[in-house]
Amino acid sequence: MSPVMLNSIRTCLGCRARSEPALLVRIAAQGDEAVVDHDRRLPGRGAWVHPTQQCAERALRAIPRALRQRHLDTSPIARWAQDGLA
Repeated sequence: MSPVMLNSIRTCLGCRARSEPALLVRIAAQGDEAVVDHDRRLPGRGAWVHPTQQCAERALRAIPRALRQRHLDTSPIARWAQDGLA
């Protein structure tokens, strides 16, 4: 497998299914909060989830570990999931 193919597949933090980045939403840390990175340009590590309420809610506990920030407020992601993933 070429490196390009490996880089183009991401794992959803909620359901653990592998998908292309176009089908996933990137979550990144901004300060002490986890936020949805709509433009996929925020610096640092990113976590990927399917844009479904189920995947977003399942991912909440794993986001701080995935972004390697122990004390990270995930409430913006919880609100995003409850508000219809807009």
